[in-house]
Amino acid sequence: MNNQEQQKDSNHIALWGGLECTVNRVVDEYFSQMERNGHATRRDDLERFASLGIEAIRYPVLWERIAPDGLEKADWSWPDERLPALRDLGVNPIVGLVHHGSGPRDTSLLDPAFPSRLAEYAGAVARRYPWVQDWTPVNEPTTTARFSGLYGVWYPHGRDERSFVQALLNQCKAVVLSMRAIREVNPAARLVQTDDLGKTYSTPEMAELASFYNDRRWLGWDLLCGKIDENHPLWSYLLGTGIPAADFLWFRDNPCPPDIVGVNYYITSERWLDHRTERYPDRYVGTYRNLRHADIEAPRALATPTPGIGPLLQEAWERYGLPIAVTEAHIDANREDQLRWLEEIWEASHEVRAHGVDMRAVTVWALLGSFDWNCLVTQCKGYYEPGPFDVRSERPRPTALAAMMRELSARRPLSHPVLQGQGWWRRPGRFFCPPVATSAAVASLTAERLHGRNHPAPPILITGATGTLGRAFARICETRNLAFRLVSRQDMDIADPASVERAIARYQPWAIINAGGYVRVDDAEQDAARCFRENAHGPSVLAIACIRHNIQLMTFSSDLVFDGSRQEPYVESDEVAPLNVYGRSKVEAERKVLDTCPDALVIRTSAFFGPWDSHNFLTLALKALAEGSPFSAANDMTISPTYVPDLVHASLDLLVDREKGIWHLTNAEPITWADLALKASGMAGIDASRLEAVPSARLNHAAPRPAYSAMRSRHGLLLPSLDDAIERYLRMQQQAEEQDYAGQAANTGS
Repeated sequence: MNNQEQQKDSNHIALWGGLECTVNRVVDEYFSQMERNGHATRRDDLERFASLGIEAIRYPVLWERIAPDGLEKADWSWPDERLPALRDLGVNPIVGLVHHGSGPRDTSLLDPAFPSRLAEYAGAVARRYPWVQDWTPVNEPTTTARFSGLYGVWYPHGRDERSFVQALLNQCKAVVLSMRAIREVNPAARLVQTDDLGKTYSTPEMAELASFYNDRRWLGWDLLCGKIDENHPLWSYLLGTGIPAADFLWFRDNPCPPDIVGVNYYITSERWLDHRTERYPDRYVGTYRNLRHADIEAPRALATPTPGIGPLLQEAWERYGLPIAVTEAHIDANREDQLRWLEEIWEASHEVRAHGVDMRAVTVWALLGSFDWNCLVTQCKGYYEPGPFDVRSERPRPTALAAMMRELSARRPLSHPVLQGQGWWRRPGRFFCPPVATSAAVASLTAERLHGRNHPAPPILITGATGTLGRAFARICETRNLAFRLVSRQDMDIADPASVERAIARYQPWAIINAGGYVRVDDAEQDAARCFRENAHGPSVLAIACIRHNIQLMTFSSDLVFDGSRQEPYVESDEVAPLNVYGRSKVEAERKVLDTCPDALVIRTSAFFGPWDSHNFLTLALKALAEGSPFSAANDMTISPTYVPDLVHASLDLLVDREKGIWHLTNAEPITWADLALKASGMAGIDASRLEAVPSARLNHAAPRPAYSAMRSRHGLLLPSLDDAIERYLRMQQQAEEQDYAGQAANTGS
């Protein structure tokens, strides 16, 4: 937006960024995303943002943070530092004043004084920064009104139509008055008005409610554009709240149309309503307007996917005829699907621009990720969705989204191989109910937008076809729509350079995951040559081939590279000192791989448990205890257990991110083997009285093991907690048992 001539170029759609900055109130508690993501105290993020090539950034100067106790006590030090710095970096700030918030403690969205008070604050901000041109006084007024006035989720926790409409009126009036105050300082100031834009589809029985929702989605923009009067389809609904007609007609007489209509689009934006509630999980079923029905994300129900954001942008253009930007593009998904989501929105924006829509920009949202949106930011549960930067590391770590943004901003072709797969919202396994065939769901992506996705994507080559880890990678790659080839030693002997070259020539992989190797720790003491061939020489051969062919390599190491002399978790930089042959083979593999191929990714992990093999420690322990059999476990060896599905998902994200070096990935709770069995049996409701906690010497291991080998990562905790992992493991075990029982019953005819 700094270069208007560039924006008017018909081939140019600007790339913007956005910082998730919500400060929402629940009862008397405020939840601040910037406190959670660290940006509140991390000034050098601004250079990170600029490095993405963005032209503008949605940036907060939030009322609740700057002037919670009134303008006379406002603390301007934070925006005084940040806003000029952004300008100096060539990034135009689009200043936001309220973001899903309700202002300081002494006001609310239902307070008649809210509009004038926000306008007073807006004028003060404009006077302090008169050069700022682009403003969003209130983010998503319609959405915020729903959550604060209708659903009771956020303060002031209204649960009725009048509270919803009043909250919306107050926010929109606040926008009008705020822009007046801002334009008294800067007459050229522009309003970038954001809101969620979706669409609702339904069965014929729910058509009236779907039509209501499809009219309601426009209310915020309609008010600002002066489009609400007695001819509006929701006029009777609005007056039915008891709010005087004059309050709505005020906007007709005081229009403040956006200079740019900001469209926020999420996977939850398009909905499906169905009166057949028995088809859906209970969490999607509710009652509104005396209609019992299911309300579910459209991709989870419709057999034919909707076309996505493109037709919605066209609708907004036809309704308002105003310039449009996508002002939030984000999805909570695995990394490759985050890339696919952004690509789909970027391409749809170019398509509608080619058809005459004045499309200005696409905003990659949540540059630093977001916290706890899975519970609508009503609790601090620690649920984190990464964005272009992942803040779980010591310093924000760029993900594959950051690399993609740089390609988009430089107008370079998108290069990541995973983009050739379709996102989960277009794949067969996406349904939470029996798929619904409906003419309301228009055809899927056009051939132009598929741009070659019908051609085979280059695969990930996975070794270890007979092992737990290799099979887990294959299973999860299939779920995530990552092309892969799972190979056995007969397909590719990793210790034979010629065999590796033949496999690379045959499969043409973009990455190799070495998930195989010698795993019998005790046998290795008498079988060192074979152990070193498979665990050290083989990875070295792969590293040589990968650096020659420009292929990404990920290989696995172990906690057994440590001697256990510490009594706190090991990090990646700690000195290695293995006690046994297996550990020495892993140390040699780490050294050879990273010396040869510095861009390789080496994952140290430990103490596997998971739902897909019957020989891991936890499965054996629970089976024995459930049967009433004795089970012995060491009470003097401390490890960090690792849930295999979590390990595979996190490893794949790092691979897609093109990470390198040594990473520790575990579920990060130091615990002895005996206490692990005790914890899991307690969570499973299994009697642990036959559990025998014994010294490790009584287990007669041939290979010495460290007394303490728990690990944590200086890169941050990427895996969920151990309790969370065990809960999911137990659920999967129960589901597998129920399926086995159902299968047996079917076979016996009972």
